Amino acid sequence: MKQKRKGSGGRFLTGLLGGAVGGLLIVGGFYLANGSTLAPSSSSNNSSSTSEPAKVSNVKVDVDSDITSAVEKVQGAVVSVINLQAQQQSSNNPWGDMFGQQQEDSSAENTDDSNLVEASEGSGVIYNKDGDSAYVVTNNHVVEGSDGLEVVMSDGTKVKGELMGTDAVTDLAVIKISSENVEEVATFGDSSALKVGEPAIAIGSPLGSQYANSVTSGIISSVNRPISDSTSGVNISAIQTDAAINPGNSGGPLVNIAGQVIGINSSKIASTSTESSDISVEGMGFAIPSNDVVKIIDQLQKDGKVTRPALGINMVDLSSVTSQQQEQILGVPSSVKSGVVITNVMNATPAEKAGLKQYDVITKVDGEEVTSATDLQSILYGKNVGDTITITYYRGDKESTTKVDLTIDSSALQQNQQNQNNNQ
Repeated sequence: MKQKRKGSGGRFLTGLLGGAVGGLLIVGGFYLANGSTLAPSSSSNNSSSTSEPAKVSNVKVDVDSDITSAVEKVQGAVVSVINLQAQQQSSNNPWGDMFGQQQEDSSAENTDDSNLVEASEGSGVIYNKDGDSAYVVTNNHVVEGSDGLEVVMSDGTKVKGELMGTDAVTDLAVIKISSENVEEVATFGDSSALKVGEPAIAIGSPLGSQYANSVTSGIISSVNRPISDSTSGVNISAIQTDAAINPGNSGGPLVNIAGQVIGINSSKIASTSTESSDISVEGMGFAIPSNDVVKIIDQLQKDGKVTRPALGINMVDLSSVTSQQQEQILGVPSSVKSGVVITNVMNATPAEKAGLKQYDVITKVDGEEVTSATDLQSILYGKNVGDTITITYYRGDKESTTKVDLTIDSSALQQNQQNQNNNQ
């Protein structure tokens, strides 16, 4: 399965599309679609024609709806985020000579705003205004590798952005801007209350800021979809939607019918591979749930980083273990259909101190069912370092519970960094 991110890569394609549309408009003034030249509809020169000129009807249609109302509530807080990076200068670059500039090495110490060029674009949404500052949430992959950031407001005003912090695991980032031009701030809704089939609205800048504040609509297709990317380190439980999401929509809001932000758009599946061919996929976009977003951005705004509790285990989903292995190695009852299998317990970690062992199968945390490693991770990310949780698990055919104090020691932290997608 190939997942496509939407934060960048739209500029060149947009240029081609723009040229194609422009060419079509010019040619369309002279030719019909089949290439035939345009001709008058009649050769008559009768000046006494009594035909009436075309008129616009004075009948007005009320187009206000739940969707238009929802868009009006949040659209002013949606922005475009431009990732600026230092351009690579070379000895045959004519621009330096033209402007009387001396060619310099493009190292970090020689990089200034005048040497930054647009590398990619994404979207974002203003969620907080505090005094002279306002804060924008977007995707980590939208700002990744940036040497500078520019934020385009809903009215087209461009302001400088300061990166406050990023989190690769949830693919989130926070940018600080001046509050001078900020008139609207988005409100977050409760993503845990979402129902499959309810309306969903995506707002952002598909293919770049020239299409800023584009609106698409659909429904909530599913919730709690596990999304993992071993390359980027992303590991989230996402909202699935069929609202159209394209390159450039990354970081923009997914909105409910009340105009509340229920998710931050992050990725989509554009195609999936089989043994024989690649299959094109439509209507499978994913957003980070708002409840998870709020927990992360509060830490990023305050500390510039996210500190997470960890158990200190390696794990696999029980569903990925064969029935024969479940019977002969794990020994869990056949009635246990889902959970997380501990494949290794690290030394001096909360899991070891709580007595958890290899091949234990975790089924619940604080009474909440755990069906996958993503479930367990999401539950833990909702806790704080220092919290105590109750884990329900099977050791063989016996169900037990244990209390776990969530702390992170150096060995667990190091192992988490090395195995970010497999450990918790």
